[in-house]
Amino acid sequence: MDLSFTAEELAFRDEVRAFIEANVPAEMRRRVLEGGEVSRDDTVRWQQTLHRKGWGGPNWPKEFGGTGWDPVRQFIFEEESAAAGTPRLLPFGLKMVGPVIMHFGNAAQQKRFLPRILSGEDWWAQGYSEPGSGSDLASLKTRAERKGDHYVVNGQKTWITLAQHASWIFCLVRTDPAVKKQAGISFLLIDMKSRGVTVRPITLLDGSHEVNEVWFEDVQVPVENLVGEENGGWTYAKFLLQHERTNIAGVGGSKRELARLKKIASEERKDGKPLLEDPGFAAQVAQVEVELMALEITNLRVLAAEAERRSPGPEASLLKIKGSEIQQAISELMLHAAGPRAQSQRGAAIAARYLNLRKTSIYGGSNEIQKNISAQTILGL
Repeated sequence: MDLSFTAEELAFRDEVRAFIEANVPAEMRRRVLEGGEVSRDDTVRWQQTLHRKGWGGPNWPKEFGGTGWDPVRQFIFEEESAAAGTPRLLPFGLKMVGPVIMHFGNAAQQKRFLPRILSGEDWWAQGYSEPGSGSDLASLKTRAERKGDHYVVNGQKTWITLAQHASWIFCLVRTDPAVKKQAGISFLLIDMKSRGVTVRPITLLDGSHEVNEVWFEDVQVPVENLVGEENGGWTYAKFLLQHERTNIAGVGGSKRELARLKKIASEERKDGKPLLEDPGFAAQVAQVEVELMALEITNLRVLAAEAERRSPGPEASLLKIKGSEIQQAISELMLHAAGPRAQSQRGAAIAARYLNLRKTSIYGGSNEIQKNISAQTILGL
């Protein structure tokens, strides 16, 4: 694979850099690069800025209002955005429910929902996991009973990221309890302002509020908000999870954090020598960097497959496994490099990130499950 950019691609990279420099405040970029908090307004403002430029859907085809960029341009945009410290684009709309609606939704749903994702008007949440239904997602119990022209939804979803900001949530619900568990699931789009929807915060170890419980009590959802066929939701869920696992790879973010790690480890220590000069520590950093380079190449292959309108295959599981492992390894090395400074107010973000990233090997399908998928589909075991 030739990893050298063409003259046109280098020109595009320069355009992306110039646009970020002109449109993302320096203070916001500093907060991102130092691991600080990104607010809801920051995220929405950046999405709206990109939308005005025509870049609101970097991974979307032109027919649905996206950029139509090839895999290399998608890669350049994401890498430059991460390196510069822009707010992360919200994946729940752009990389999860958006592609599902494009592939399985009807024309009315595409016209109604897709433009509002691009413009930043709608903030989506993912309603998959439940108490007792995580890696075994098909065991979910949230029910949706059809009554005339609407469904009545009852149940609970948990670990719902940023649901406190969401205007819509896409949910897997059980519509036929009498059949095989994978066969009785449907994919519903639910307005978070509906009567009977309750969001309850889950406070994390560092005191932050990132995830939530979402309760549904006799929530009425119009039948027109059913994506695809009733009881066909498991097919759409697997399609979405492949895109989610590709997104979890987080190559651009890991490259940014690796650079941050090297900077911290290069600072003078009490003994007068930077930690990065310690052979053992330097070897660990080099190992992570080599693995990240391999992940980057695999990620480009998956992007190329998507450009040919092919869904990510089992390689999406490999991206998820290695991507999460690399993120965790970098955060662990950064905590080591920060040492006692991680307990200071300035270093608290390093410790908080370390704790937060313990979850990456679990969500989106635990790494153990992904290894089983790889063994079955790639190795034929």
